[in-house]
Amino acid sequence: MLALRLVRGSHPLVQLRRLLVATAAAGVGFLLLCTLGYAVGHPEHSSASVLRLLWCALPIAATVQFAVAVARTDPATRPRPGLSSIGLGPARLTAIAATSTAVACTLGSMIALLVYLHLRGDITGLPFDGAAAGLLAAEQPLPLAAALTLLAIVPVAGATAAGLALRPRTGTPSPEGAARPVPAGLPWGVALIAVGLAVETYAGRGGGDGVALPGRFDGSPAGVLAGWILTAAGLALAGPGLTHLSGRLLQAARPGAVRLLAGRVLMSEADRIGRPLGVVCAVLSGTLAATTVYAASDGGTAFGPLTGLGAGVVMTCTTATLLTAALESRQGRAHTTEALARIGAPPTVLRTAALMRAAALLAVFLPLTWLIGELAALPLTA
Repeated sequence: MLALRLVRGSHPLVQLRRLLVATAAAGVGFLLLCTLGYAVGHPEHSSASVLRLLWCALPIAATVQFAVAVARTDPATRPRPGLSSIGLGPARLTAIAATSTAVACTLGSMIALLVYLHLRGDITGLPFDGAAAGLLAAEQPLPLAAALTLLAIVPVAGATAAGLALRPRTGTPSPEGAARPVPAGLPWGVALIAVGLAVETYAGRGGGDGVALPGRFDGSPAGVLAGWILTAAGLALAGPGLTHLSGRLLQAARPGAVRLLAGRVLMSEADRIGRPLGVVCAVLSGTLAATTVYAASDGGTAFGPLTGLGAGVVMTCTTATLLTAALESRQGRAHTTEALARIGAPPTVLRTAALMRAAALLAVFLPLTWLIGELAALPLTA
């Protein structure tokens, strides 16, 4: 009940972020139900049904990541002085954050179920002259237990991930102004990217049995899919290190005060914004590769409606996660901004530093995203 009261009394922007989480959960829930409908309507194609279910893991992961980012920026679950005396310590606030995440995801899952049942004609008859009847297996009875089990995946995963991300951590806090350690994932990320591209190239040249990927990429060998996954994981792992490197580049060659400030902020926030930025780059490179393959096929490769829905959920959630992480970063350095204002720093200094940070990140990540996207598409277009 306390979690529901905090949700109801939150700021409109906080409510909007929770609504976006519910919308993403609704999209993922609809994809899972469509996968169930395909399995019910095509019992002889069990392997294809399993593959469709595995492909839903990407939208699920993107939605859970976004839900965790929203929970981290929720002011209702932020520790404040005096809350422990009324029983709202760090552990209780973590439980409230997990409950709020579960409520938002459950709302989205229920909306997905209602929409799915409506399109099947189980509520008010077949809409749109039965255009979606074949896609949703409207002529077959829906196994309710299986549907509820699939719909529970996102709420359970989101609440668990939020609880683990916000759990109280013991240890001595670092002193004010102390630097963060250098992210250690850059070498491993570069190695994963290289291995992924090598696996793609080898599998693309060697051929093999095609995998029925969403969007009818039927001629893609399984090794190409494995290479894509390794490359995306490498980009996500290398994101914090690349962000830290961008901050170092900003401070090279006798930096001024503004460049020094921008570089230090990037280095200190590398862990917070680097991983979401790496995930966005992985999604963009995959989108670029898919677009290149589609253009090379002369229209022979068609994207289905469910493929577009899944891609839209992944792209929207990863972008929203990056923006939410940037908001969390801004909230985390609010004391630094106030200190600069107290000593008389003009507002243009902060705006110029922000523009420099954005330019440095674009200069590092954009060429890398384009290069990896082109290299990933090369085995499928050669």
